[in-house]
Amino acid sequence: MCLITFAWQPSTSMPLRLIGNRDELHARPTAPLDYWEGNADVAGGRDLEAGGSWLAAKRGGVVAALTNVRDPQLVVPPGAPSRGELVADALKCNDINVWLTALSQGDALRYAGFNLLVATPQRLWLLHRSQEQLTLNEVPPGVHGLSNANLNSPWPKLLHVRSALESALESALESALENASENNSSEDWSIAVQRAMQNPQEAANEELPDTGVGLALERQLSAAFIVGERYGTRATSWLTLDAQGNIDITEQRFGPLGRNEGETSLALRSGV
Repeated sequence: MCLITFAWQPSTSMPLRLIGNRDELHARPTAPLDYWEGNADVAGGRDLEAGGSWLAAKRGGVVAALTNVRDPQLVVPPGAPSRGELVADALKCNDINVWLTALSQGDALRYAGFNLLVATPQRLWLLHRSQEQLTLNEVPPGVHGLSNANLNSPWPKLLHVRSALESALESALESALENASENNSSEDWSIAVQRAMQNPQEAANEELPDTGVGLALERQLSAAFIVGERYGTRATSWLTLDAQGNIDITEQRFGPLGRNEGETSLALRSGV
């Protein structure tokens, strides 16, 4: 993925709400959100070129999501594995903390730059790999944004979608209090955030980050929703992870020039 915003609220009935966009070449072969062949306990999209994923979840309450880190100066080792493999591997490992610790101690240097989020109902880890840093941290409670740099880097599109999520959760809470039911309006949190995630407006030149890719590309990539014939936003996905480990995930898919190509919703029920 290239843009994620999420609310991490451990010790509540809904520890994780997450929504993100995947930006990619439209020609790259991709399988839509589905239960994975040979493992119906896992659901997510699949990169059919390299075999990994950008967002996937496992029955029992594990979620993994990945963004690339945009750093042209980072030297990638020859034959580096696909970063999308990390999402699949996160859902296979028996001890997430041990696996992530090994990556943070040097195993992650085999890959190009990335951010890897891994969540359970109790814990949320962020592994960051860039030219200057290789760090593993637990994410503090709150509303956060993640793009192609560090957590909460103040890029215009990140600030915009994070603000939309904060506002949506505040509105949901106010409505819930009025109706004396937390769940009465919590399902609507994603609607306003979808509008922000699917906003094609580019940032003004003076607001652009400098990631070393040139002004024209910085401008194109500054939009939350990238519209293009060859490259653009391929999917908007959102999910919830509740305290019991139940996961609901939805994916909206887009083709060249933002053409709508369908929507899929799936559920992974804990213990089923």
